[in-house]
Amino acid sequence: MLALLRGNLQQAQPPRLAPSTGGSPSAEASLTPSPTPQPVYQIAGPIPASGPGTWSYAAARGKTLGSNGVVKRFRVAAETNITGDELPAFTAAIDAALGDPRSWIASKQYRLQRVGRGSAYDFTIYLATGETTRKMCATGGMDTRVDGVSYTSCRLPGRVVINLNRWRLSVPDYIATKTELSLYQAYVINHEVGHELGKNHEACPGKDRPAPVMQQQTYGLRGCVANPWPYLNGRRYTGPPI
Repeated sequence: MLALLRGNLQQAQPPRLAPSTGGSPSAEASLTPSPTPQPVYQIAGPIPASGPGTWSYAAARGKTLGSNGVVKRFRVAAETNITGDELPAFTAAIDAALGDPRSWIASKQYRLQRVGRGSAYDFTIYLATGETTRKMCATGGMDTRVDGVSYTSCRLPGRVVINLNRWRLSVPDYIATKTELSLYQAYVINHEVGHELGKNHEACPGKDRPAPVMQQQTYGLRGCVANPWPYLNGRRYTGPPI
């Protein structure tokens, strides 16, 4: 299971964020993030920089997440050169993040269900190497690179693309505070799926307040504290629109 949000996290001073619309292709814009320390928490094993652009799919159908609302069905896939038990772990992390009562299912507008390859689906969540992420996101006019390296994840219609570099290594504001990597993973899943559900970017609402899940937390918390959940205390938590 994913780690719960814990404690107060130190603030950072990231660069200015770029706007994006949830109803169209969206990505964390290519801006220079805060200086990157050596990761504290990371998934063991190699992190290939590129891959063949072919996919292994989670085969089993998952349970329906949520109690009310339209059912949105999704597939889970990992690039075929991402080795080990990454696909099962990625699938479990997605199920845990989207099935959490603080996730999008709390709205009771949506239910979410994972399906296998060959079943009808609404969108696919991909775990892709950095270079494949760059190529996929570029088809929607987005550049995921920072200093020449593919850094961010993105969402295109029907495709949520999670960058293996961020999945394995997180980002400075999360790493620097020794927060479990799974907290960032829950954030990036809920953020990009939020775009698939039509949500737009939001800004930090104030110093030491939780960051909205639709804030571009990959580029820094801007005085907020890390938060991977769209719902807190049973209510939709938002920041100023961007």
